[in-house]
Amino acid sequence: MNCQKKIVLLFIVLSQTVSEERFCSEEENCSEYTYNKFSKEINELSSKINKEVQLALEEYDPCDNKYCNCHSSVIDKDLEVFADGITKDQFALARAKGTKYQIIKGKLYREKDCHFPARCSGVEHYLSALAPKLPDLEISLNTRDWPQVNSVWGHPKSPVLSFSKTKDYYDIMYPAWSFWEGGPAISLYPTGIGRWDKHRESIAAAAEKWPWDKKLNKAFFRGSRTSEERDALVLLSRSTPDLVDAQYTKNQAWKSDADTLYAPPASEIPFEEHCKYKYLFNYRGVAASFRFKHLFLCKSLVFHVGNDWLEFFYPSLKPWVHYVPISTTASQDEIKRYIEYFRKNEALARDIAERGFQHIWENLTDEDVKCYWRKLLKKYTKLVKYTVQRDKDLIEIV
Repeated sequence: MNCQKKIVLLFIVLSQTVSEERFCSEEENCSEYTYNKFSKEINELSSKINKEVQLALEEYDPCDNKYCNCHSSVIDKDLEVFADGITKDQFALARAKGTKYQIIKGKLYREKDCHFPARCSGVEHYLSALAPKLPDLEISLNTRDWPQVNSVWGHPKSPVLSFSKTKDYYDIMYPAWSFWEGGPAISLYPTGIGRWDKHRESIAAAAEKWPWDKKLNKAFFRGSRTSEERDALVLLSRSTPDLVDAQYTKNQAWKSDADTLYAPPASEIPFEEHCKYKYLFNYRGVAASFRFKHLFLCKSLVFHVGNDWLEFFYPSLKPWVHYVPISTTASQDEIKRYIEYFRKNEALARDIAERGFQHIWENLTDEDVKCYWRKLLKKYTKLVKYTVQRDKDLIEIV
């Protein structure tokens, strides 16, 4: 066990001991105020968190990211369903659910029309760079927000590439277009969120400007109301603004204040400004959230709500090691207790935040994205059971 693990585990044991000593027992003559303050629910939460962190650290083995191995298991898992090979008929099914791309003799081709040109451009940045050293291949690439091939709904297996999915889908995950361009277009990023390489530098610089001791001691969230899962935190912010600053912003579907829980929409906040706060919340959007990876770079403690929706790098992040997991059905009181716990246990909060930052900083570079694409396409191609022929209807991407 390395030195960092030993220090954190020692802290947890001491914290648990102190917690047990300070909470009232039934035999003590406690005032009603003290009993309410140190209630059974709070005591149980403290014990639960301590045990979860201790177990997670004991089981955690930092990944060896040589040749982007941190994320390789995701490729193997996604392609496992196609272990018997990918047939031409299966590709024909996939073709109807995405944009067709081919790489032939080192050149990249795409069908003329793309549903979302900026998203295709974000993907093509990587495919064009890799094409000269890849074998002939063809893929069906989904640029919509949601995956396409649901096993629970009885969809037949077909190799559609999508940026995000849940375990119920056959889709094969690829790095989202927004690593380069084509992410959500908001007033701060009118052409869409992109250039992960540049955001890494600017957000990390903001984290240095706002070290832990200078951060505001409250939780923070800004985003549109794409899901009711976000409501509890926003409502908690309205009742306890000293604990949480969470507000809804406009999105393309905004029509009135009803879409922001009957409050005026808040202004959007740059990623760098998130670094002012110690506790940052991440929620899914239509699928996985594009903001997730950015939050870790602030060296703030990330609360990640829900675990169903994935991007290719999510599985390498471990709950209680890199972030605090929160249920999608958590009530305002539950969320409040989690925030208050980490406000009282800042050393633990800071340790988790630091591990989250280091993991993303070291294992999700632009080179890691390219490496993942390369590995994915090479392994995919080995499964194809038919000869790929140049499609004359496709245009060359240069």
